[in-house]
Amino acid sequence: MSPRNLKRALFLLLLFFPLFAFAHDVSSADHELLRNGGLGAYVRVGATHMLTGYDHLLFLAGVIFYLKGLKDILTFITVFTVGHCITLIGATYAGITANEHLVDAVIGLSVLYKGFENLGGFEKLKVSAPNLLLMVGLFGLIHGFGLSTRLQSFDLGGEQILAKILCFNLGVEIGQVLALIPIVFVITLARKHRKFPAFYKAVNWFLVLAGIELFVYQLLVYFSGH
Repeated sequence: MSPRNLKRALFLLLLFFPLFAFAHDVSSADHELLRNGGLGAYVRVGATHMLTGYDHLLFLAGVIFYLKGLKDILTFITVFTVGHCITLIGATYAGITANEHLVDAVIGLSVLYKGFENLGGFEKLKVSAPNLLLMVGLFGLIHGFGLSTRLQSFDLGGEQILAKILCFNLGVEIGQVLALIPIVFVITLARKHRKFPAFYKAVNWFLVLAGIELFVYQLLVYFSGH
């Protein structure tokens, strides 16, 4: 792909990115499914929510782009997973919540952060980058809190609350694994191509711009009162 076509593709992706963010919202169909589907429905909705969670997946893609070995990928993904499990389960069970748009705005910043770091932003500013494993764990907690705000928007009823939370969390993990398989495959394949450095730079610039757009979009929605 020529630089001009690549720029056009990035522009189109950014132009329609708010539509992807909207697809991540909780739908009335999800509410109906959880009311009538039992515990299995929570697994299904959790998996679907992660597979359409473009903010979560963009951050994970940014993490994988920075890593090379499978061992490192498994280590960092495990830390991220532990982090989001803690807040997803803990915050939901304790009833701790916040405005979902503000939480999603912070998640947008995490996408921006990862792209910025991958592009050597800290080195260009001549400052030391924070410990990556620590930051991935921290962002895992934030992403989990975002998932918790979504789950708490459902009517969980008065029975089997913990079981419902755990089933939703299980679904999230299933969705994450299903999403990571093609992401890891594509990035691994791309590394073997001679134009990978250009691809790496373009994708991480997209992460930076998408993170900014997600952040601004969620703040605009929040301040508009919707």
